[in-house]
Amino acid sequence: MLGGISIWQLLIVLGIIILIFGTKKLRNVGSDLGGAVKGFKGAMKEEEKAPEDTAPQQKVSHGESRGDTIDVEAERRDTADKRS
Repeated sequence: MLGGISIWQLLIVLGIIILIFGTKKLRNVGSDLGGAVKGFKGAMKEEEKAPEDTAPQQKVSHGESRGDTIDVEAERRDTADKRS
């Protein structure tokens, strides 16, 4: 086959990968990857089912203060001013 990858080439690459990493580590990586894909699919399904939030989020300006929102850029400027 010109330009294609044959089954023998794939088997050789797989054999080299098994020799380098070992079967236990490859099994762990495979199960971790499978779990991540499963979690991603579950999150996508939950997002489709969940009702959308109708209340728009408010943007907090530098002068206002809310306990659950932190303006990181303002904190950086304040910290830099105190160091000067």
